[in-house]
Amino acid sequence: MPVPTQPLRKLGFLTIGLFDGDDPRPGHESTLRIIELGERLGFDSAWVRHRHLQYGISSPVAILAAASQRTTRIELGTAVTPLGWENPLRLAEDLATVDILSGGRLNPGVSVGPPMHYDQVKDALHPGTADLEDFSYERVRRLLSFVRGEPVTDFSGTEGFEVFSDRVQPHSPGLGDRMWYGGASLRSARWAGEHGMNFLTSSVVKAEESEDFAEIQLSHIREFRDRHPDGQKARVSQGLVVIPTDTATPEQRAKYEEYAAKRTPRTAAPQGPARMMFAPDLVGSSAEIAERLYAHAAFREIDEVAFALPFTFGHEDYVQILTDIATRLGPELGWRPATGPDGAAPPVAG
Repeated sequence: MPVPTQPLRKLGFLTIGLFDGDDPRPGHESTLRIIELGERLGFDSAWVRHRHLQYGISSPVAILAAASQRTTRIELGTAVTPLGWENPLRLAEDLATVDILSGGRLNPGVSVGPPMHYDQVKDALHPGTADLEDFSYERVRRLLSFVRGEPVTDFSGTEGFEVFSDRVQPHSPGLGDRMWYGGASLRSARWAGEHGMNFLTSSVVKAEESEDFAEIQLSHIREFRDRHPDGQKARVSQGLVVIPTDTATPEQRAKYEEYAAKRTPRTAAPQGPARMMFAPDLVGSSAEIAERLYAHAAFREIDEVAFALPFTFGHEDYVQILTDIATRLGPELGWRPATGPDGAAPPVAG
């Protein structure tokens, strides 16, 4: 087994938060219970995806606001919020509010580009301005400036009985340092580094300079850090689909292996006009997965991960996967579970 360059320092997980369109409450409640379980298991962070006009979480900010009141320690993130659907000023208000409610635990991840199926949704999303909207990195820059407390207006002071501020309120000091960019290209890695963001790299990258997934991801990590003011200390989190089977039932193992097998063909070569490369899902015992991770060139460059939960599994499957990650895979990677406010180690979930 290749020797890792450093132990895993932060262990997180990512969920899409699926629900039944005819009865959405149980699915949302399941997501909150999974985040609570993550905290009990000692995970450092829990992340939620952002899905619009689908049966997955459409409002991560609202979900994480609820999660902030049901947890005390675990960091809460979005991976990622596509800014083409958002007004940066309003989003900055929401993010700062949730960060304050959580005690400074929010880690917003964002990306840019036109919304999916934009021609079909643009008149509902941006009526009258659809062809004028700017979906470039400028949209991220605006959000960063608002979150970091830069003025948004030249007016402030008292008007009648009301007091006005010239910057977004509430302002949450420190939130600006916890903003992440979810990038799949060298250009995005470069931009995120130059603007002092943290960098999320996932199981999808663009095949620009190579057709080897790990090699491409490694080049993004190095480009980001080369451009970041903090250099090699700049934060990068890697997200791969990881499914340990240590305590899985035979039925669960069969389901997991079938899931991965159906998705494996797309990993063989770049997909579509954008030449997207997909990482293989990692299924097996924690020891087997650890060996594959240690052999992954990009994994050896990072000390933070947010392993993605498969999209279509049930609540009990996620409980088993998360428990195995925290109690078996994490230790194989040199990770130690976070402790509670009293310094006690988290209990092992049953």
